[in-house]
Amino acid sequence: MSAATLLEMSAVDAIAAMQRGSITAERYASALLEQCEHWKSLNAFITLDRERVLSAARAADQRRKSGRKLGPLHGLPIPIKDSVNTHDLRTTAGTPALREFQPKEDAPIMRILRDAGAIVLGKTNLHELSMGWTSNNHAFGAVHNPYDQARIPGGSSGGTAAAVAARMAPLGVAEDTEGSIRVPAALCGIVGFRPTTSRYPSAGVAPISTLFDQVGPHARAVGDLALFDAVATGNFSAIRTTPLKGVKLGVARGYWFAGLDAEVERITNAALRKLQDAGVELVEREVEDLADLIESTTWPVEAHDVLHSLPQYLRDSGATVTFDQVIALASPDVQALFALFRPGSRGFMTEEVYRAACDTYLPRLRRNFRAYFARTGVTAIVFPVTMAPATIIGEDEVTIGNEKVSFLTAISRNIAPGSTAGLPGLVLPAGLTKSGLPVSLEFDGPTGTDRELLALGLSVEGVLGHLPPPKV
Repeated sequence: MSAATLLEMSAVDAIAAMQRGSITAERYASALLEQCEHWKSLNAFITLDRERVLSAARAADQRRKSGRKLGPLHGLPIPIKDSVNTHDLRTTAGTPALREFQPKEDAPIMRILRDAGAIVLGKTNLHELSMGWTSNNHAFGAVHNPYDQARIPGGSSGGTAAAVAARMAPLGVAEDTEGSIRVPAALCGIVGFRPTTSRYPSAGVAPISTLFDQVGPHARAVGDLALFDAVATGNFSAIRTTPLKGVKLGVARGYWFAGLDAEVERITNAALRKLQDAGVELVEREVEDLADLIESTTWPVEAHDVLHSLPQYLRDSGATVTFDQVIALASPDVQALFALFRPGSRGFMTEEVYRAACDTYLPRLRRNFRAYFARTGVTAIVFPVTMAPATIIGEDEVTIGNEKVSFLTAISRNIAPGSTAGLPGLVLPAGLTKSGLPVSLEFDGPTGTDRELLALGLSVEGVLGHLPPPKV
């Protein structure tokens, strides 16, 4: 097979080819490594050891030749977000104080992937400490969007998304507290899956809040997301496409569709019409009290929890630096953000506010979503992932129409409800803007319906198709 053919293969197809010996793991890894070199300007990786990858690939080939049992991810090089602990490679979380930190053991998700035969391609760049959506990392350099290198890839898992979009690998590991899988998937024009919270183990990952944190995959095909889900859960029963005729999808225009960029609106509406033509029924109804409940839960929980969860992670992972040292050495933008969380600052969350968020508003938000799904009978809610396409690196405001909108609002408004409520969320590309930037849809299903959502995604993917690859 030519290198170009190898690079376009899905993870499912590449693994099958390596398992039957049509290609060697070493040949496949070499092709991906060459692509990593071609796209070096994206700054997608913090750590990439070519010889280590090739050695692991040769070991995979030897395993096949010896007739030993092969895992479901046999020989597949996977880029790993550099907030996920790896015992044999440094885990920096994108911050200076952890530049040389090597955890004492793998995160549980890493043990699962390695046991399944995966190879660590490298550790990918990210927004420092996962505290943002740009991946404009001041310590290790900004990650660039493959479709326009002047623009952000999204964050915080920007390096993994950029690597997958640029054909450096077909499947990667990301992590999402509030959009960090879904935003970069959307802005880089790939597929991403944030499962129901706690579906996959998220221990051993630099945290923000255990209530919201969740690892998950980036890929270019929904079938590869389903493969990741099978490996992570141990459920290998087939996920089959869902006939779209008669499927109901919820549309809440008052929250998710308000104030959209004109190109995002155009592409979103065109995608919805394609789904309707395929037999989908759109059910227009709002989720009760959504904006107020998100304001009362998302930020209060994250601002409170990160001050407790991150120090605990450092202790549990065997780091030799303290939380205070990490923040003292952090980049100025991250220092300023953490300063907001301290007692006496305007962003400090008292125990009273935090308990109200956890005990009153979060349960109410979850009840309202359950009621919404029960009353409408929809399989999922559908909406554009972000209000605007990828922005220029360093921009703090987004111009939508004739108005200036804060970057935080434009990027995070639509993704906050799903992760806060713990819903499974699937991102699929819907098209390119006139200037060539990806626009994507998110499908959020009821808690626990992950396999049903992936089945829906297989069918929707067939209608919406895939984006053309970015050009070097």
